[in-house]
Amino acid sequence: MIAGLDHINIETTDLDGTIRFYEEVLGLRNGTRPPFTFPGAWLYSGEQAVVHLVGVDDPAGTSTGPINHVALLANNFTACKARLDEQAQPYEQRMVPDSNLRQLFVNDPNGVRLELNFHGD
Repeated sequence: MIAGLDHINIETTDLDGTIRFYEEVLGLRNGTRPPFTFPGAWLYSGEQAVVHLVGVDDPAGTSTGPINHVALLANNFTACKARLDEQAQPYEQRMVPDSNLRQLFVNDPNGVRLELNFHGD
């Protein structure tokens, strides 16, 4: 029934700073977004808008509760790690035992914990 992850939606009180993070730190591209009546941005990986941002004054008013992390498929572990180092972005590196899965954990400006998964990369 479920075919994969389409996108994540993040509410933020710092829309510009959050856009910068996803562009400069994670290398996504700010792209086309429908003309909604509320502020926001769609960040793309290739042709897919994988991160949807919504600008809010108070995220507590619409929050759906705590999420520990969002896992994203990633590629080129070495380049991604170098980009995080260049941006002085704190991260945690892990290797999943008995697998070829490497992970980088990083928090966005809103405190959303992102798990970047590199399969056999």
